[in-house]
Amino acid sequence: MPVEDINNQAWTAYGRHQLARAYMPPIPEKLVWTPWKDVGPGAEILGDITGRRVLDIGSGAGHHAVCLAETQGARVTGIELSPTQHERAAVTHGEVPGVEFVQADVVDYLAQAEPFDAAYAIGTLAFLDPHRALPALRDGLRPGAPLILSLLHTDLHGRSPSTTVEPREQMILLRDDPPLPTQMWVLAPQLWEDLLTEYAFRVEAIDLLHHPDEDSPIVQQPIRARRLPDRPARVSSRPRSARPPVSHAAVEAGESFEQAVVRELGEETGLASRPHDIELPGTLVDQVEGVLRVTVSALVHDWQGQPATQLDESVGDWAWYPLDQLPGELFVCSAQILTAWRSDLLIDHPRAHFTPFAHGTGSSR
Repeated sequence: MPVEDINNQAWTAYGRHQLARAYMPPIPEKLVWTPWKDVGPGAEILGDITGRRVLDIGSGAGHHAVCLAETQGARVTGIELSPTQHERAAVTHGEVPGVEFVQADVVDYLAQAEPFDAAYAIGTLAFLDPHRALPALRDGLRPGAPLILSLLHTDLHGRSPSTTVEPREQMILLRDDPPLPTQMWVLAPQLWEDLLTEYAFRVEAIDLLHHPDEDSPIVQQPIRARRLPDRPARVSSRPRSARPPVSHAAVEAGESFEQAVVRELGEETGLASRPHDIELPGTLVDQVEGVLRVTVSALVHDWQGQPATQLDESVGDWAWYPLDQLPGELFVCSAQILTAWRSDLLIDHPRAHFTPFAHGTGSSR
């Protein structure tokens, strides 16, 4: 049986169980991104959503959607595939102003809906294949729209997130009944960031929030992302200054190129890497106003952390971009390196001569 069908059956059984108990969760006074009250940020991370169309992905009993409509003045659409979960929300909250509940697959729904101004999923997106859900959300959100996801990181048994994009079995616990098996994409933060970047989102923050009971191993990871603006198919480097470049070298005495990359990466972005994670494709030779410029390109295969402007550094703002969503006016050397690495990228820039390194001959110095 397909994974998402397994999950739909489980949530349908869960909704049936709660209908039989006549249980409805209370409307929270404020929106939170974990199952625990007063842990983590609130609705403010969605920005000003007054009067905006907001999508609640996997809206369940509908209490989060009602909270946003009543406290933030948003126009919320709760999308839910499970018929019993949809019934719980529609019967109880169907007449609440500013809220509508739709029973449908979110991918199918977004294919025909007007783009939303914001979207969020509290514990639910992990039940969908990210390679199916994220492209639909990219197309179903307006450029610049926030996407807030709250996802499981470490489960009740202390299992850490997966380092591959594959689902694994997780249980939905029920009172007085056996647990319901599901398949969830419980992924490491870097994997979620890679996936979101691949599908035209910029990740702004990933937090790890721990259970308030110190003895509980459960960790939840709220992710703040934003739909990237639409970009033209072809981008260009920024215009060159009429002044020649100031001579300088990024490599310090005694350093290999790989060690210099690790140091510069940390100093300028805050990202941590190791020399054996660095690949050196080659050098670029360019001439600017009669001055010869040699640039060594580097490809970083593994790193930790989030890029951010560092103290005493004025390089600019750091952000991740999909290769088909690159910003315009790239730094000339960056544009040249990108096309030397990937000749299929549609980037206009001044010409430079690229000489690849012969790999397997040891570290270049």
